[in-house]
Amino acid sequence: MKPEATKTTGDRTRDALDLAPRFTEHDALRLNRMFRGSSTQEMLEAVIRGDLAGDLAVVSSFGAESAVLLHLVASVDPAIPVLFLDTGKHFAETMAYRDTLARRLGLNLVVLTPDADDLAKRDENGLRWSFDPDGCCDLRKVKPLEKALASYDASFTGRKAFQSSTRANLPRFEVDTSDTQGRLKINPLIDWSAGDINAWFEAHDLPRHPLIAAGYPSIGCSPCTTQVAPGEDPRSGRWKGWDKTECGIHKPGEEPFL
Repeated sequence: MKPEATKTTGDRTRDALDLAPRFTEHDALRLNRMFRGSSTQEMLEAVIRGDLAGDLAVVSSFGAESAVLLHLVASVDPAIPVLFLDTGKHFAETMAYRDTLARRLGLNLVVLTPDADDLAKRDENGLRWSFDPDGCCDLRKVKPLEKALASYDASFTGRKAFQSSTRANLPRFEVDTSDTQGRLKINPLIDWSAGDINAWFEAHDLPRHPLIAAGYPSIGCSPCTTQVAPGEDPRSGRWKGWDKTECGIHKPGEEPFL
């Protein structure tokens, strides 16, 4: 399904001469067909224990619903790295929640931070979010994550179809369009409903993010996250007032492979 990635001691990096993609659109299509009708747990067991996607990582914001995916993955293999972007702009409640979940689930937490020189050059006063949210996200999220993910063949995300119209038709498996080396992006919860998420929290007694009760159903960086009124799109509180629905890690216009 994929070419073998060259590994070096202490660093999982691909051979610079290996230009073949890890995964192609055909691979994503094949995986979607392979697991059609399978439960999320069955899919995760097969992908992780069967080594179907190479070196894996979870990308987590430790937001409102993050505990479900983290619990599912840790139940199969708690050693899988969980990548968290410490943007320097998170709510204090998110940082505390991250630490609580990491202890509770025994997570292999890997904290990513923006490049200090880039911050000094492009956001010296820390206010770029107020006039250029895309640039702020690129600096504090996209670039640090791209650098970290270069060492992995595939990543798990917590995206779900019900969260917004831009996520409504995403498949379980897709090729990351932002990665020229064909990294696979896996969305285990894409077909879960809000009811499914809540039921998993209850069944496994998972702690809730403390900001949910304050009216934040989707939680990002504190300057760009506002409360959401009942009945509104759960992500409508993100970048309110801007023509922006994603931070740049996920592309809103990506076409799914069904």
